[in-house]
Amino acid sequence: MPSGFGRLWTAQTVSSLGDGVSHAALPLLALTLTRDPMALALVTAAGTLPWLLFGVLGGALVDRWDHRRTMWIADTARALLLAISAAATALDGLSIPLLAALAFLLGLGGLLFDTAATAYLPDLLGREPALLERANSRLRGAQTAMAGFAGPPAGSALLALGRAVPLLADAVSFMISALLVRTLPATPRPVPQARDPLLRQARAGASYVFRNQLLLGLALRPAVGNIAFLAVETVLALYAHDHLGIDTYGFGLLLTAEAAGGLLGAAIASSLGRRLGTGTALTCTAALEGLAILCLAAAPNPYVAGLALAVCGAGMGATMVLAPSLRQAIVPAHLMGRVASTSRMLAMCAAPIGAFLGGWLATTYDIRTPLYAAAVLLLAMTAVTATMTSNRRVQEALAAASADSPDHPAPRSRAENTAKTDA
Repeated sequence: MPSGFGRLWTAQTVSSLGDGVSHAALPLLALTLTRDPMALALVTAAGTLPWLLFGVLGGALVDRWDHRRTMWIADTARALLLAISAAATALDGLSIPLLAALAFLLGLGGLLFDTAATAYLPDLLGREPALLERANSRLRGAQTAMAGFAGPPAGSALLALGRAVPLLADAVSFMISALLVRTLPATPRPVPQARDPLLRQARAGASYVFRNQLLLGLALRPAVGNIAFLAVETVLALYAHDHLGIDTYGFGLLLTAEAAGGLLGAAIASSLGRRLGTGTALTCTAALEGLAILCLAAAPNPYVAGLALAVCGAGMGATMVLAPSLRQAIVPAHLMGRVASTSRMLAMCAAPIGAFLGGWLATTYDIRTPLYAAAVLLLAMTAVTATMTSNRRVQEALAAASADSPDHPAPRSRAENTAKTDA
């Protein structure tokens, strides 16, 4: 791995720890101000709005800007926002509108940072598929460990020291990340394209995804998956309490089992890709997720439920390494930001649908129905996208990417031949 990757990995690890801290602290801070469910939902929803409102536009902007500069400026801005909010909190100026605004602006900074990082990584690693899989495995593992395991307990503990403390700790994490990113090596800028209006460039990026069968299949999996997983997540606490007899502590262990599975899946993703081929591996992990949710719905006790969630987490962890790595290897550099943000936006837009679906099915039928529906949805998605992301399509896309020259990065006219990138 290039030496610069170590600094990028360290920066994202520190930043993920801060994300985990704020993920736990922001709802708890809101809870100290109000018990109104709608006000609490406002703070939670504000963090997702940037992806819904500016996802594709943000990708178009990132494709215009220097990726390294975008990352460290975004982290610096988030550090300043959190420092100002910590000061306001220390002076008893905390309010629900302030928390909602903070969540929104942090989400906007995250949109720009994540999109720029996704576009920067393939340039840093020379678009080598094996290196990209190894890099994404390490990044995903660190993100799961920090944001899923270490960050939330740390956020709760820091909040006990004072309401401003977790905000200040998150600000420090972003500043450390910004300083590390600032030292990363510069990468070649994409070949300048005709400067079309921003909306037209954003539309071109979205069209590139929808016209390409492989990229569309890669985008549909997290989108449909989010519908299914949010349907499960909406009722999981109630299902665990009423059906499995799990208390609050046990529910935390249940979620930990899923996170542990995610770590394992991220660790073995590259090996699965080599043994089965990336396309077949992605189909297997998607089927594994559906079968695991089916087992969760039929679980007779908490131990089976925990095992099912761990298996589901492993499938998700492997998918979230293999799919982005493949996308980074085949998408042209000048479109990387828009393609990544379009895929992420589809997944984010699907989440509220899943939450509503889960609540409606549980209310109309029973608490198990959302789980069975999610399993059916995941298995149906697996069947539909299996040919879209087959090994043959993957090999063709990688071959086209290798044969492409920097002077001709534009997509071909036929959808199945659009997965190309700079050699």
